[in-house]
Amino acid sequence: MKKIGIKIVFSYVLFIFVATGCVGTKVNKNKTIVSTVPSKIENLDSTNKTNIPKLFDLSPEGNKWVDSLYNTMTLEEKFGQLFMVAAYSNKDSTHSNAIEKLILDYKIGGLIFFQGGPVRQAKLTNRFQSKSKIPLFIGSDAEWGLGMRLDSTYRYPWNMTLGAIQDMKLLEKVGAQMGQQSKRLGMQFNFAPVLDINSNPRNPIIGFRSFGEDKFKVTERAISVMNGVQSQGVFSTGKHFPGHGDTDTDSHKKLPIINSSKERLKDIEFYPYKKMFHEGLASVMVAHLSVPSLEPRPNFPSSISFNVVTDILQKELGFKGLIFTDALNMKSVSNFKLPSEINFEAFMAGNDVLLFPENVPAAIDKFRLAYSLNLFTDERLAFSVKKILKFKYKAGLNAYKPIVIENLYSDLNTVENDALQYELYENAITVLKNTSAVLPIKNLDKQKIAYVKIGDDSNDAFVSTLKKYAEVTVFEDTNLDSLQAKLQPFTTVIIGYHKSDVAFRNDDLKSNEVFKINFLAKNNNVILNVFAKPYSLLPITNFEDIEGLVVSYQNSKIAQIVSAELIFGSIEAKGKLPVSINDSFKVNDGLPTEKLNRLGFTTPENVGMNSTILSKIDDIANNAINAKMTPGIQVLVARKGKVIYQKSFGYHTYDKSIKVQDSDIYDLASLTKILATLPNVMLQYDQKKINLETTLGTMSPIFKDSNKANINFKDLLSHYAGLAAGIPFYKATIDKSKSPSEVYFRKVAEENFSKKLGDSLFIRNDFSDTIMKMIVDSKLSVKKEYKYSDLTFMILKDYLEKTTGKTLDVLIQENFYSSLGMNNSSFNPLNKFDKNRIPPTETDTYFRHQLLQGYVNDLSAALEGGVSGHAGVFSNAMDVAKIMELYLQKGNYGNQQYFSEKTFEDFNTCYFCAVGNRRGVGFDKPQLGAEGPTCGCASMTSFGHTGYTGTMAWADPETQIVYVFLSNRTFPVAAENRLSKANIREDIQKVIYEAIIN
Repeated sequence: MKKIGIKIVFSYVLFIFVATGCVGTKVNKNKTIVSTVPSKIENLDSTNKTNIPKLFDLSPEGNKWVDSLYNTMTLEEKFGQLFMVAAYSNKDSTHSNAIEKLILDYKIGGLIFFQGGPVRQAKLTNRFQSKSKIPLFIGSDAEWGLGMRLDSTYRYPWNMTLGAIQDMKLLEKVGAQMGQQSKRLGMQFNFAPVLDINSNPRNPIIGFRSFGEDKFKVTERAISVMNGVQSQGVFSTGKHFPGHGDTDTDSHKKLPIINSSKERLKDIEFYPYKKMFHEGLASVMVAHLSVPSLEPRPNFPSSISFNVVTDILQKELGFKGLIFTDALNMKSVSNFKLPSEINFEAFMAGNDVLLFPENVPAAIDKFRLAYSLNLFTDERLAFSVKKILKFKYKAGLNAYKPIVIENLYSDLNTVENDALQYELYENAITVLKNTSAVLPIKNLDKQKIAYVKIGDDSNDAFVSTLKKYAEVTVFEDTNLDSLQAKLQPFTTVIIGYHKSDVAFRNDDLKSNEVFKINFLAKNNNVILNVFAKPYSLLPITNFEDIEGLVVSYQNSKIAQIVSAELIFGSIEAKGKLPVSINDSFKVNDGLPTEKLNRLGFTTPENVGMNSTILSKIDDIANNAINAKMTPGIQVLVARKGKVIYQKSFGYHTYDKSIKVQDSDIYDLASLTKILATLPNVMLQYDQKKINLETTLGTMSPIFKDSNKANINFKDLLSHYAGLAAGIPFYKATIDKSKSPSEVYFRKVAEENFSKKLGDSLFIRNDFSDTIMKMIVDSKLSVKKEYKYSDLTFMILKDYLEKTTGKTLDVLIQENFYSSLGMNNSSFNPLNKFDKNRIPPTETDTYFRHQLLQGYVNDLSAALEGGVSGHAGVFSNAMDVAKIMELYLQKGNYGNQQYFSEKTFEDFNTCYFCAVGNRRGVGFDKPQLGAEGPTCGCASMTSFGHTGYTGTMAWADPETQIVYVFLSNRTFPVAAENRLSKANIREDIQKVIYEAIIN
């Protein structure tokens, strides 16, 4: 860089010229102040006292491009390069034509885009660039991504949220993604990150935009974001120099005053800048502040102060990059002088680029006049303009290419964005109180949980995710006494404070909200989850009665999902508070919490899966529904302990009156075998009450003298015992007209007829004994071969009930469902759930003669009152996934060991594969030949089961995948199984395996 010797004629000519009203502008003489700049500015490159490395060196070709271009530029073109004008893509042609005129007539050097949309902005950028002789700088305030200004683009967490994260690699990833998106939209500058140390909690304009109040933490995070942005060839801009954190005034409205000493400013506010200059920060934005310790003239904006911009920023701190003013339309500076004066003052102070100038024509007239009066030299002009040109060359604008519009939206909104967002909140959410380890919530079988909302914004994702872990009752009473009376039976009350995620909205707790929190905390065991910036807690002066306090920082959908995960332990707390909350909590406060191995939620990419490939599931499911193979479907995919795909398709019935929801409950049919009977049998095995060689005669005395007495446990559960596939038990209950006989049935419940199998249809309570006698008396296959039989699990149900003295429906709830949080699973669901949550399975025209909705479809199970070992459980995909994950984790879920790893391994072994029987002990296993229950792509260690109503649950230890498919394909009549013949379940499973990346 040339030696800069800027000699300034210390004259009042300009002042007299303006004051007398030249340039056709009316002037407020009281506001006109002449800059007292020195007669010479030292060579800023002659020494390097701060040892700051050069940002970059251009190649000889680059320097040649800069010099040759500069030498061909007119004076007006050089002036124009200093101006970066505000542009909008949401305004009409009058605005765009005005911008084009500034480009053509005044040769402006750049545009800062504000509100609009990405495609509209891209088209305008291409248009404006095509009109500009010298390629334009394009920039934007994208502090939390393009979404800060543009619709249809991604919004990352605010800096204060990022300030809670301890893993700097994640922040660098944020910067890299923001840089990629900025570059894709044809921008060279992202006016971020904010480097302000937010030491004033009442700061109205910085606040959440700051990384926090600790200079070291702010700097560390800002460097990481900067490195990410600049790694993509986009320049970062540190702002707002000399420091906007310690003020309670919005500089958009009036001039803030910073009363800190210069020593404090050097120690605190300058610290991030000094460090970042050494790390390669490309540019700095100078704020509009009154800082008496740096600029003695009263109420003189720092952005037009030679002392601040040149003496301190460039000479004292040694900054060599581009210097931008903050927006020159802001009231803090625009009220100070006329627009044309402000622009010139800013240039004379040492700024390179004048951002958001008002009245560019008048400003350039002022520059032209000042130049003619020798108020600045060619060297001063060249200093800034050549610097601008060097940055344009570095950005590749010497070989400018228009923005490609095709695929722009999808390129800006990739699946990687959400994947990173999950990681960010998993690392940011902060636990500030955890009295008696209330977090995470354990012992779900002993919990009764309520939720109360405070605030005026959405809480849908939070509540729906909480309910995926446990039964949570939502209360909306406004009367506190009435509310407290209802909360009395509950062991835990979760209070969610939900405020709008819109920037600059006031999210402070109101006095009535504080009172409500205090009242509920005093009377209940409370977990308060705050979905707002931590400063919202300032009105709470005493946290003593609050057992659990979680700060989630924002109220986004992903923040709500991840917060629910933390409350139930599928993730641990990692965040640290970036600011202080009165004397209650200090910077870096944040408690760790225990991680429980419960299912969580994330994007496919975070567990090595491809979202685009997984989306093919949608087409397969919709095609099945359109072909009327089933009215509705639920599909869930989990990997590595995270649910990555959960969708519901279609309707309960073909009349399309009720859409299928994730919370709806399906008849699982034979999945009951591995979801209710088998886990209880595994407990018996784990407790050594039975083993693989235990005989049926030993297990159940009723078989002692039968032809089945010597069937061992292993053969029985491997479907290798020669049992009949099934027995038509119902035939024993019908009369000559083939209708339910009055000997066995009643239309109204009676003492001995209380088992219900349909509307107005009750069976004798002792018919289960008849069923067992028929099984005992049934024939065995002469040849020892594989034959699938429902009788196996009907026998095991009888064994369990007689051994434990409890019915199977009670056993499964007590031993598994309650503690697993399977609150949507049950035999005989109409006793517990709303009928409208249960898709019907069939219109029975052969026995019960009614619509089967909430009654088990399997007739044998129905004859047992809906509770059988082979069928009867109703559930949704999420609950099914929990018990499949328990199996995948070899008997452990929620850090609770239900049975040993050995027990699981023993049951998941195929003992007869060598003779063509693929079955494990109770589990189905992958096919040994061409046909079978899976896609043929699951590992041989995988296991699961399918069900008659069109269901499937499968888990694979090798890929750590859980797959659940639920449907009511039997509706309205259980005729041809077209769902099975079309391999719908298997084709979806194939897609899942194709989606595996690593």
